[in-house]
Amino acid sequence: MNTPALRELIQRAHQHEAASGQLGRQLQAQLGRLHPSIRLPADNSLGVLTGFVMAYIEQVPDVLEAANQVAREAGIEMQIKPVLKVAEQFFLQPPSLLTGHEGLDGLLDEAYLAHRLVEEVNDRYIAHLGQPLIPLDTTTANLVAHQLIGEPFANQLDEAVHHAVDGMLDEASFGQGSVLAYRERLSAPHTEAAWKRWPCLSRQLGVELVLDQSRAAG
Repeated sequence: MNTPALRELIQRAHQHEAASGQLGRQLQAQLGRLHPSIRLPADNSLGVLTGFVMAYIEQVPDVLEAANQVAREAGIEMQIKPVLKVAEQFFLQPPSLLTGHEGLDGLLDEAYLAHRLVEEVNDRYIAHLGQPLIPLDTTTANLVAHQLIGEPFANQLDEAVHHAVDGMLDEASFGQGSVLAYRERLSAPHTEAAWKRWPCLSRQLGVELVLDQSRAAG
């Protein structure tokens, strides 16, 4: 994994933000029109939202490194490595639809692609095997990022993810003996313990997504 290159990209994006303030202005403009399901602390909405975006981006190389390490420890590198390489390439060689996107704002799009790729692959594995490939829950964080990116562009990014996954996983992929053996390893205590180091990102950062408005009101 070329995570040093990812971290260098992120560092350059931070320098771009320090000089331009582009992300801060965009988030400030979005605060008044965020989806009502996104809950932020009233006393520091912009600070928490900015922190969420930065952590969402910065977590990509950490998650890829952690996934790579867990894959080696659990003997499932063959299944996980192709997923991680595609997620890495979304950062290092983003699709043409991201041309012209700069700084942290641009990296939010690329981080969304990487996190959504893991989520989509997990969904396929859950559907076929009853277990995720990578037991890391980024669903809420991805929904918040989707809202921040905005439609219809976030939907275009989702299509790019679906296209990538379709090229990696077909029905035959889930019948391989190595994949079935992997399902057993996933519930092994050391694999579970390794992934418990990565709790829900959005909850860590104080950004909640309340989908059941009636329950929230109660």
